[in-house]
Amino acid sequence: MSGLREAALVAVRDLMGATPGETLLVVMDGGTRNVGYALYQAAAELGCEAMAIEMIERTNHGEEPPAPVAAIMKHVDIVLAPTSKSISHTTARAEACAAGARCATLPGITEDCMARTLGADYAAVGARSRRYADVLTRGATVRITNGDGTDITMSLAGRQGSADSGVYHNPGDFGNLPAGEAYIAPLEGTANGVFVVDGAMAGAAYLGERIMIHVRDGYATDIRGEAAATALRKMIDPLGRPARNIAELGIGTNEKARITGTVLEDEKVMGTIHIALGDNSHMGGTVAVPSHLDGIVLAPTVVVDGVTIMELGNLIL
Repeated sequence: MSGLREAALVAVRDLMGATPGETLLVVMDGGTRNVGYALYQAAAELGCEAMAIEMIERTNHGEEPPAPVAAIMKHVDIVLAPTSKSISHTTARAEACAAGARCATLPGITEDCMARTLGADYAAVGARSRRYADVLTRGATVRITNGDGTDITMSLAGRQGSADSGVYHNPGDFGNLPAGEAYIAPLEGTANGVFVVDGAMAGAAYLGERIMIHVRDGYATDIRGEAAATALRKMIDPLGRPARNIAELGIGTNEKARITGTVLEDEKVMGTIHIALGDNSHMGGTVAVPSHLDGIVLAPTVVVDGVTIMELGNLIL
């Protein structure tokens, strides 16, 4: 697939800034093998000291990779992790970045998504993401509403917004590929209201289903809906109350992304927001749990400290 090969070259050469002689590790599993080998081959073609490890697919998003994999991640210049379950919110990834590796995770990546979304204008994506991240950093209170029944408020006071720009050229840089969001960890215990996941959350099999999540004092207290809601409850209930923490507010900024049922891409769709349940310990929060699940809210209106920054899905800054 020529589109996959070209996208892999863009990822390694342009977005990760790989240069000949740098060490680059690809961490993949059986479900992402084709993307993983495309990235490995691109790195080798560019003159990197390329390595690839295929591990057994993790059970949950946020579950740690095997200890030997985590150890190697700390001793390379670049880590690319196309895995079926996300290792973004793991100690292994955080420690690799702390050791100086530039890391990009690609959880749930498909060949189609890779070929399509890496063609975005990443200069524009980065500028857009930074602009919204700055607003989130300066904000104290945010309210999100939409026509499907979302109406939730949360405090951002004291928290730092981050931009997932797609360009990771400096030691310790981290983000997703495809990239394109501004995100923040809301203050624990402050979220109240309801958000309706009308984009995706539980997986592609449930695309189009709505999940209504009631929130009180920072935790999801009631999850209603049909099969998608049942699947979500089954994922988080074994992990207890921390898995219901309101962990993240994100704003999509990638004009090439579209709703597919794969959250990696869905959360980047321009004109959406996402709210995550679970771990936020690697993004400025205090809740650690081996789960981080993003729910996509379509056509939202977002108001920060009384100022509308998104109206019915239109970015207006």
